[in-house]
Amino acid sequence: MSPSAVPTDTTHGSFESDLNLSLLGVGVEYPPFLLGPEALETLANRYYPPTTALKKVLSINRFTGIETRAAIGDVDHPLVNQPHAPSIKELNALFREEGVRLSVNACKKAIREWGGSIDDITHIVSTTCTNSANPGFDHFVVKQLGIRSSVEKILLHGVGCSGGMAAMRAAAHLALGSSYRGKPARVLVLACEISSLLVRSELDSINEEQKTRVGVCLFSDCASAAIIGNGIGEDKCSRPVYEILGWKYQIIDDTEEDLGFDVDPLGWKVVLTQRVPTLASAAVSPCFRDLIDSVPELLEDGQAPSAANFDWALHPGGSLVITGVEQAMGLTPEHLRASYEIYMRYGNSSSATILSVLNKLRESEGKDNVVACAFGPGIALEMMVLRRRKLDASTANGLEHADANGVSNGIGTTGCGTAVSGNRTAQPDNNGAMTNGAAGGNGQPVLNGTITETNPPDTNGEEVDGQPTMNGYPVSNEDDTSTLSLPVEDLD
Repeated sequence: MSPSAVPTDTTHGSFESDLNLSLLGVGVEYPPFLLGPEALETLANRYYPPTTALKKVLSINRFTGIETRAAIGDVDHPLVNQPHAPSIKELNALFREEGVRLSVNACKKAIREWGGSIDDITHIVSTTCTNSANPGFDHFVVKQLGIRSSVEKILLHGVGCSGGMAAMRAAAHLALGSSYRGKPARVLVLACEISSLLVRSELDSINEEQKTRVGVCLFSDCASAAIIGNGIGEDKCSRPVYEILGWKYQIIDDTEEDLGFDVDPLGWKVVLTQRVPTLASAAVSPCFRDLIDSVPELLEDGQAPSAANFDWALHPGGSLVITGVEQAMGLTPEHLRASYEIYMRYGNSSSATILSVLNKLRESEGKDNVVACAFGPGIALEMMVLRRRKLDASTANGLEHADANGVSNGIGTTGCGTAVSGNRTAQPDNNGAMTNGAAGGNGQPVLNGTITETNPPDTNGEEVDGQPTMNGYPVSNEDDTSTLSLPVEDLD
């Protein structure tokens, strides 16, 4: 890409048609435990009295639409079975071990699919909102991967659930800068979150403050990674996973008091107002129009295509966010199928989730172009439009079967035309059996050998455990005007 082709203003201007930015490999690593809603109930009943607030949270917990959540340990993990909630010091020590391990494996998968050498990595952009140690966790990931210490690193903080997309956006800008200089760029993007061990801190707050904190019903753990390249010096046989066509970032004015994530002696605490789902859903349409208008190659006779002409990779922060965007944009569940599937099977893994959704989306045929979208503190809205690589028979087979028996720890190169993924890691169910995403009748997920219900009961307008419902999910009474306190991962 020539310097003259580099857009001088990617916020308000148009993107050139030859950005030559691509996702060359994607890796996702979930921990081995998948916990159902009963896990939260077990912990709550062990350590807390059955107060009104706790009963309300546990009622909501049964109707989030999440069947299982990925976690680094089961309900008997030592850190969540102490007399007190784990301290930040304890959480940091565990993140240094488990978070780095997940991150290394996710990076190895992305590098393996890319097929390049770690010596060709030029930059690393990482993010997390569940660790704040210095040096950052990325320092230890780099050491374990054997990447040279001179590689430029950036660790993003304060971006919450939009962190994965913020890291992709930052990586794209770095790659464009290298293009301007005529140099190759291979940027490793990494997001990692260990949220499950904040459960005791959240249960403490529910018990002490008697507030409804539904984020405790949504948290999960994950690491995800990607390689973003600028095409310079790329092997002619290289086939991108996605091409990046453009992106947009904006802050919804006067919403900083609606969403935040503050440090607490026992983890991180969020106050999230009831305005957030409505604010977030309303912001998507104008952002989408501005983004599509900035990518001329997507326009049809000068007109922007409708949102339904794209597949959508939406960060699944919560059921009301997914359904809100679906309704606001005139979409169907099919457009958001990957978001729904990741949400139901793994829960909300904050910044690490968006790459997991993009990875899931490419496993099946769909629209040529994809809109990725996530919300973060601020309230920030991140959006990116990508073009998917069409699946051929060998690629589809590789996505379905590669690494079926576990995680490959190798970092290697691939021959031209060879499909290597390694992104679908077998996950044990609670009985120790490997499910590998198996489905029962009519495509329903299987858990512990039993077909599980993927949709909440039809209770709209009725009561569940004494609570009114909306779209099948319990909601607060209309006369409850208190601020709804939730972890950031619920809705951003």
